[in-house]
Amino acid sequence: MIVLRLLAALAMIAIAAPDAAAQRVVALAPLTAIGAEDTSASTKKLVAQLEAAIAALPNTKVVGAAAVGDAIKRANKPGLRSCELDPACLGELGKLVNAHVVIAGEVVGIGDAKVIYLNASEPGKETKSTTLTLGGKDDGGGPQGAIIRLLAPDRFRGTLHFSIDAPGSTVYVNGSKANPDAKGNLSLAVGTQAVRVTHPEYQDFVRFVDVGYGKQTEVSVNMKQYPIVRRDLQGKPINRDAITYVDPPWYRRWYTVAGGAVVLGVVSAVVVGYLVHDLPGDNCRKVGGEEC
Repeated sequence: MIVLRLLAALAMIAIAAPDAAAQRVVALAPLTAIGAEDTSASTKKLVAQLEAAIAALPNTKVVGAAAVGDAIKRANKPGLRSCELDPACLGELGKLVNAHVVIAGEVVGIGDAKVIYLNASEPGKETKSTTLTLGGKDDGGGPQGAIIRLLAPDRFRGTLHFSIDAPGSTVYVNGSKANPDAKGNLSLAVGTQAVRVTHPEYQDFVRFVDVGYGKQTEVSVNMKQYPIVRRDLQGKPINRDAITYVDPPWYRRWYTVAGGAVVLGVVSAVVVGYLVHDLPGDNCRKVGGEEC
């Protein structure tokens, strides 16, 4: 009896607890062009690449476009074959194939030069969208990059490899301090990043660097040293001017000047005394009975 109760409790726990290893099911709807399914050779090749990129994501199961088409045919719902990115239609399609996420795409262009507008619809969440270019310049990583942007945007990153010739420099990306690893590698989101490298003794290195998906971009940092560095300002000043001491002539030496001052003082005293001696004083002689 106790064993039966224990088994029942374990069964209830297994039912109630979510399966941590449960796979996310992603369905790829048939790509459309001008409101109808695009069956061109280039689009079929693209569909295979998109399915492979979805299957490469961890813990993800893909329901391919062919399987989705078969499910639509069996359910006799031809309107689901061309949802034209309508969320309600894609939600119904997801229920039909038991998918958590449905990716649909609209193809615009002729031949191999095409632009595909993709979106990922998931019930209760905001629809995500991106574009994919075929037959032209595409820095977004192709079909794999497009799937990463839709289903795992945090993994849409590239790497910068820094080669800095001034040890002890500090790296900033978009104004925030960054820490490259021991090999000088730094993982960043794809796009244009503002890079600044600073050092107290060197001028700042400033560049805008494009980070590509899954690529390593080299950043060679050649720092230019200031003419006067901080340690020189903190030390004792150095004067490289030559100083030569020359004796003044005899008539400008201190003892000559001092002696001249003494002689001049004595002469001045004699002259002043003489002048004072001839001045009338308080007592005068009477001459002829009149006051002097």
